Amino acid sequence: MSDEHVQRMTSHRPYLLRALYEWIVDNGMTPHVLVDAEQPGVRVPTHAVKEGRVVLNIAERAVTRLEMDNAGVRFSARFGGASHPVDVPISAVLAIYARETGHGMVLPEDVGGSAPDPDDEPPAPDDGPGGDDAPTPKRGSHLRVVK
Repeated sequence: MSDEHVQRMTSHRPYLLRALYEWIVDNGMTPHVLVDAEQPGVRVPTHAVKEGRVVLNIAERAVTRLEMDNAGVRFSARFGGASHPVDVPISAVLAIYARETGHGMVLPEDVGGSAPDPDDEPPAPDDGPGGDDAPTPKRGSHLRVVK
């Protein structure tokens, strides 16, 4: 398939994040996100960062002015009694889960805005008997069941 026929799609990560957030809240649980605090554009209080990561409670009762769009997650929250603005690009969100149960998801790698990896394409249709020219996928699905 030529590059002009490859349809580019936006990142799926912000959609997964918003859907999982809604699912966690609808079940009466407290949504937390795990963030790679060392990625560019992450703005969190440095004293909250441990080993380059930070866990943020994004429940409505814990934050003010929560915004989740395709670019990132933004809100204000209190850390050690002081209010701080928080800005997390979608690429820095590693996971979202319910604090009470641990149910949630590690977000998959971002594939938005780029052409699909040729290794992930399904094999070409067989042109008839003896059609051994079809490429074989080199790895299985990147989806997995999270318990």
